[in-house]
Amino acid sequence: MVWTLELASYLDDAPWPCNKAELIDYATRTGAPQEVIDNLADLEDTEEPYESIEEIWLDYPTDEDFFYDEEAKDF
Repeated sequence: MVWTLELASYLDDAPWPCNKAELIDYATRTGAPQEVIDNLADLEDTEEPYESIEEIWLDYPTDEDFFYDEEAKDF
């Protein structure tokens, strides 16, 4: 299972929280690439719904990953 920002972006508007089957259905209905559907199919079947993309892609970059130490800048 390989995620990229482009692939993960297809799940931005997913109806979180949702389970694996709901995610696959959503990706199929919205025309996500086959790679997204394949990645979702590789997810573990669990009783608990996934709350966000961060639970699916543990290394999902957050806003903090894109900001450097702004306080260190001299303006």
